[in-house]
Amino acid sequence: MSIVVSNISKFYSTQKALNSISFEIQPGEIVGFLGPNGAGKSTMMKILTTYIDPSEGTAMVNGFDTQSNPIDVKKNIGYLPEHNPLYLDMYVREYMKFNSSIYKISKSRIEDIIALTGLTPEANKKIGQLSKGYRQRVGLACALLHDPKVLILDEPTTGLDPNQLVEIRELIISIGKEKTVFLSTHIMQEVEAMCDRVIIINKGEIVADKRLNEIADKARQVIEVEFDYRIEEAFLLNLPHVSNVKNTEGFYYQITFDTTKDMRTTVFDFAHDNQLKILQLARKNKNLESLFRELTGS
Repeated sequence: MSIVVSNISKFYSTQKALNSISFEIQPGEIVGFLGPNGAGKSTMMKILTTYIDPSEGTAMVNGFDTQSNPIDVKKNIGYLPEHNPLYLDMYVREYMKFNSSIYKISKSRIEDIIALTGLTPEANKKIGQLSKGYRQRVGLACALLHDPKVLILDEPTTGLDPNQLVEIRELIISIGKEKTVFLSTHIMQEVEAMCDRVIIINKGEIVADKRLNEIADKARQVIEVEFDYRIEEAFLLNLPHVSNVKNTEGFYYQITFDTTKDMRTTVFDFAHDNQLKILQLARKNKNLESLFRELTGS
């Protein structure tokens, strides 16, 4: 396993940031780590990068314990923190050479990484002159310099415009073909586009650990409908594939169906047969965002 987390807890004074969480990540997986603000995402990443120690439990990276073998863990990890620490007065290639001196990396490796991350046109510019997207590329390039087997990325696409976001996403997907990638983000669409699997954390506890195709296979849909008259929810529960009915207000209902078939025609036929008029009708698929909101109460 690339990452093994076993019963990790972390206390800050009397506050419990992580509550006995466990998960494993296999080599070659791209795993999204999601949670609302304050859920414990950054704390977990700091533990995996040996920046802080857990209060309880163990974390292993490529077979090395984060507490007893922190140097070996760092050799195996490339880390891009949320606030990318860069020396803005240094040139891109100069900054890469500065970082490579720590790992005693050859010049050819530097040029390979500059090319891989699409930095060749900007390599002779000062970092302070670069756009946010290119600065993220510099951070990724430095994380990749020593050819780590595991990449840990904390909010790698925050603050990027749509074009930059697509570029960084494609770069991460490309990197993920050869390395294990563990990334946190608040952008659900990015997880759906990049990741094989998602782990959702809330209040320091894991509330979901699913492969993205499992979420799609078990996709549900919500039909939001407003009738011109109030009816008993029991009648709607008799519709095929219905798992839940909620009268949100007045004549407005949310009907959850456990099927991928579009059930709007079924609701329309129900209204017609019962001499009801439909004032509003909308269909919403259950997806990662709706699962996230359901599990975290957001």
